[in-house]
Amino acid sequence: MDETAFLNIGRRTIEIEKRAVQRLEKQIDGQFYLACKAILACTGRVVVMGMGKSHHVGNKIAATLASTGTPAFSVHPAEASHGDLGMITEKDVVIAISFSGNVTEIVMILPLLKRLKVPLISMTGDPHSPLGLQADFKLNVGVEEEACPLKLAPTCSTTVALVMGDALAIALLEARGFTREDFAFSHPGGALGRKLLVKIEDIMHKGAAIPKVLVDTPLPKALIEMTQKTLGMTTIVDSAGRLVGIFTDGDLRRSVDQGVDINSALIGDVMTQAPRTIVKEMLAAEALGLMEESGKAQITCLIVESEQRPIGVVHVHDILNAGVY
Repeated sequence: MDETAFLNIGRRTIEIEKRAVQRLEKQIDGQFYLACKAILACTGRVVVMGMGKSHHVGNKIAATLASTGTPAFSVHPAEASHGDLGMITEKDVVIAISFSGNVTEIVMILPLLKRLKVPLISMTGDPHSPLGLQADFKLNVGVEEEACPLKLAPTCSTTVALVMGDALAIALLEARGFTREDFAFSHPGGALGRKLLVKIEDIMHKGAAIPKVLVDTPLPKALIEMTQKTLGMTTIVDSAGRLVGIFTDGDLRRSVDQGVDINSALIGDVMTQAPRTIVKEMLAAEALGLMEESGKAQITCLIVESEQRPIGVVHVHDILNAGVY
């Protein structure tokens, strides 16, 4: 086949699957509502099962549910018949996926699920199949055709099942009032999780690591403090420990340009008064935003203040090293 043939087949496949998903919208009915209510009332977990390609679809659905506020996991029905059925309790809800509704491994354990009295939600294309007939709630994932020209490989049917799973997850997410912060707690390793979870107090330099000098400190001694603490700045406090200013590498360059005698000047003579400060509870992402808003001023350090005293310092590198971008 030439390039055109491959492109046409790809587009045809997408078109067929697109039509299947469009038809699915009309298959969202009262049974979908009842399935959502059953899951919301569940005090255990949602157990998703399916054979073959449906097992892979079930894994994805379970993962999406779990990451959006609905505790869920996947059980392979063949393994369920050999001990894994013990993972299912009477507090759970089961979602069984089978396009035909007649797959042996699922049909075999339906009586046992009934004995457990767990609500059973079916995802099948045949509501009159054994699975469809025994299900308490029936989600119609029927399709008119598969994209496979042999009508053998699950294509449209698996796509539609995935979309139905997403529809369930998002409906439940909104019903639970699931927030970005909730999402972050289940994704602490992701970029969004770090943005919403990492606070300044988690990454700031504190205690003896804070560059700090008194307002009447000679500039050369203040430069030694800056060099030792390696943050390119120092906080300046009065005799009561209250924050009165900041001195940075940039301030040093400006002082030299202005002809200041750095050997005799006091830090209070050349410091920047009323420095921008933040609180320890601020999200690191917000602090990074403040630094980026500074434009030409190029703020690279922020002082963490409490009761007019410096309790920490955060450098832009601290934020970036925490994975917050």
